[in-house]
Amino acid sequence: MSEHQYICMGCGVKVQTDNPEELGYAPASALEKEMIICQRCFRLKHYNEVQDVSLTDDDFLKILNEMGKSDALIVMIVDIFDFNGSWLPGLHRFVGGNKVLLVGNKVDLLPKSVKHGKLIHWMKHEAKELGLKPEDVFLVSAAKGLFVKETAAAIDEYRNGKDVYVVGCTNVGKSTFINRIIKEVTGEEDVITTSHFPGTTLDIIKIPLDDEKFLIDSPGIINHHQMAHFVDKRDLKIITPKKEIKPKVFQLNEGQTLFFGGLARFDYISGGRRSFVCYVSNELNIHRTKIENADELYEKHVGEMLTPPRIEQLDSFPELVKQEFIVKEAKTDIVFSGLGWITVNEAGAKVAAYVPKGVQALIRKSLI
Repeated sequence: MSEHQYICMGCGVKVQTDNPEELGYAPASALEKEMIICQRCFRLKHYNEVQDVSLTDDDFLKILNEMGKSDALIVMIVDIFDFNGSWLPGLHRFVGGNKVLLVGNKVDLLPKSVKHGKLIHWMKHEAKELGLKPEDVFLVSAAKGLFVKETAAAIDEYRNGKDVYVVGCTNVGKSTFINRIIKEVTGEEDVITTSHFPGTTLDIIKIPLDDEKFLIDSPGIINHHQMAHFVDKRDLKIITPKKEIKPKVFQLNEGQTLFFGGLARFDYISGGRRSFVCYVSNELNIHRTKIENADELYEKHVGEMLTPPRIEQLDSFPELVKQEFIVKEAKTDIVFSGLGWITVNEAGAKVAAYVPKGVQALIRKSLI
């Protein structure tokens, strides 16, 4: 192989032609092409096949540390639909003195009734609670290209002639967002490989800006409490909404349970008959039963009627862990990280949320 080091345009990894099993492999013939991409990206792009990668948390920490040391603008992307699950905990420790812009992606998934001003206000408040004070907050839909132009212009203004680091957890649509920005700036389409599989971007990708500075795409950071890690790749499309969510309303009596596939469970313990509004992917099946029958139903039917997970995953699927909440304020969300949330409109309900061990369930002021 020549001394020249080739970089994969799709994921930023160094290209090698020696070992098909190792990261960054491309057949020698690929090096003659104008845009070089590794075999993994090629398969992802053309066949939507995914190969697992071996980047460790230390690799991510190294990249984050580098970011803190440079003088740059940091753009953090979160998935509005999974705000807490896609938050990068501890990011505020790595930003150094750099300014941070917060971009909420997938705004197209929320019901049309949601007011953008209110949502931005809510995101500012949540970010502050999580230890980060963003300079500004933007809402976009990278998939549909909504508000990308305006956000790109704002990034250009805020960066003030500096490099830009774009960070985000896996699955937040970071590469799609960057592809949109590149298209705005250069007219090139789909430069970076995108997919809804965790961990597609492997190494830092530097995209030149017009003043000899760079837009730097960092790897999607794997957040171990994301629900996506517990479902089969084929089921990601069931839990990851693709279009506007249609809220489902359930009138529940005390002592009733809702199952979200076999991935989560919600018990309504006490508080009189009332309605609960579920915001989850339209594809996900919700099954209602009585609390007293719920354990047995789950034992018998998880992986069949209650799916995902799939039957063949059950040996490795974590147990569901229970957390009880008392809803003290009207308009409160019970959040199942990575799946969605249930809005409780009046105060006074006692409920329990069950999620796979390692996934977060939390309570927050209502988003909608």
